[in-house]
Amino acid sequence: MASIVRRKNRVYVVYLYDDADGNRKQKWESFKTIEEAKRRKVEVEYQQELGKLVVPHCNTLNELLKEYVSLYGKTTWAISTFESNNALIQNYISPVLGGMKLNEITPRVLEKYYMQLLKTKAVARCTDKKGTDTERYVGTGTIKKIHNLLRSCFHQAMKWELIEKNPAVFATVPKNEAVKRSMWDAETLFHALEVCEDEDLKLAINVAFACSLRIGELLGLTWDCVDVSEESLAEGKPYIHVTKELQRVNKGAKDTLEDKDVIRIFPEQKRNARTVLVLKKPKTETSVRKVFLPETVAKMLITHRKKQLATMEALGKEYEDYNLVIAGPFGHPIESSRINDKFHALIEEHDLPKVVFHSLRHSSITYKLKLNGGDVKSVQGDSGHAQAKMVTDQYSHILDEDRRTNAQRFEEAFYSGKSPSSAGSSADTGAAGDAATLMKLLTNPETASLLKALVNAMGNEESK
Repeated sequence: MASIVRRKNRVYVVYLYDDADGNRKQKWESFKTIEEAKRRKVEVEYQQELGKLVVPHCNTLNELLKEYVSLYGKTTWAISTFESNNALIQNYISPVLGGMKLNEITPRVLEKYYMQLLKTKAVARCTDKKGTDTERYVGTGTIKKIHNLLRSCFHQAMKWELIEKNPAVFATVPKNEAVKRSMWDAETLFHALEVCEDEDLKLAINVAFACSLRIGELLGLTWDCVDVSEESLAEGKPYIHVTKELQRVNKGAKDTLEDKDVIRIFPEQKRNARTVLVLKKPKTETSVRKVFLPETVAKMLITHRKKQLATMEALGKEYEDYNLVIAGPFGHPIESSRINDKFHALIEEHDLPKVVFHSLRHSSITYKLKLNGGDVKSVQGDSGHAQAKMVTDQYSHILDEDRRTNAQRFEEAFYSGKSPSSAGSSADTGAAGDAATLMKLLTNPETASLLKALVNAMGNEESK
C-alpha cells in the first residue's frame, strides 16, 4: 500500500519496498500537485499487486543524465560523440530541465522546452572565428540532436526500471528543414584540378572524389592500407582500405574513455592545449571498407609515393615517418583545417562556386549513383553509410531522375500519343511495338479469361 503526505508546498507518495539486498526500505516521492500524487499512488499500488514495482533511484533529470553518461555513454559512444553529447547536456539540457523530477517531465514539457530553445542564443563554438558576428539561435538540427539524446536517455531509464514511459517518444520536434548541399559538377571539378597548383591539394581532391572519403578518413589513410602494386593494376583491382581517421579530440573526453579506439596520439604542437590530434578507429563499423581506385588515381598515388620517399631520403632523421599518405613536408599529419583553408583559397583565387571540401564526397556519391543506374548498395559500400536508407534519403534527387527516365521510357513504349489499337497495328516490330501489342492483349477481356482458364488448368495438373 501507499499513502499521501502533505508537507509545506509539496505532496509526497510514501510506500515500502525491498532493495536489491532484500532489505525493507521506505520511499518518498515528491510531487507538485495532489492530482499527480494520486496518480502515482494508484500506479504504485497496482505495481505492488503485480509484483512489478518500479522504484526510481534517480529523482532528477541531472541525476539520470549522470548515470546515463557513466553507464551507457562511456561504453557506447566514440570520443567525438561523447564530447558533443556532453556539450549538449551542459549547454542546453541541464540548465533548463536538469533540476526537474523525472515524473514531472512529460511530452508537453519537452515540446515547450523545444520551442523555448528556438528562442535561445546558441553557445559559441570553438570553430567560430574571432571578430565575426556569430550570434545565432539554437537551430532545429541541434534540437533534433537534443531530442534524440533525451529519447535514448529515457529509453535506458525504462530498461533500468526508473520510469515506466519514455516521454520523448510522444513529443513533437520542430521540423528540421534539410539544407540542400551545394556541390560541384564534373566540369567544375576538373577545371578546379586544372588550375590547382598545389600538388598535395590536387591529390587530396582526386582521392576524396574517387573514393567518396570523409576528410578525416583521407588524412588518416596510411600506406599499409593502399594497394597500387603492379599486380593489382594489371588485374584492375587497385584499392584503399579505410580503417582509420585523423581527428582532433578533447583531452578530457579521451582520458575519460581511456583512449578508447585511439590507435596513435601525435605529439602536441602547443603546450597546455585542451585538444590533441589522434589517429583512431572510424566512428562506425560500416565505415571500415575497401574502395577500389580508378587507374588514373592509383598512378597518382604511385607518383606521390616516389616523391615522398625521395623527401624522406633527403631529410633523413628530420623526417618523422608516420606512414601517412597525405603528410606535411616533415612527415607530420595535415589537419582538416589546413586542407579546408587551401581548398577555400583555391575557390577564391579562381572564382569557383563556393562549396566545402566535404562536398567532394557528395559529388562522388552523386556521380556513382548516376553511372551505376541507382545501385544504392554498391555506393553504400564505397561511402561507408551505416544503412542504405541513409543514401536514399540524402540522394533521393538522383533516384528521382532515374524514375523520371522510367516514366519517359514507359511513355515511349506504351503510349507515344497513340491508341493501343493503332500501336498494335503499326509496322514497327521493335520494343515499343511489342509492348503496345502486349498492352492490347492484357486489356482484352477475352484474353484475360483465356489466361485465367490456362492458369487454373496448370494448377489442376500440378495437383494431380
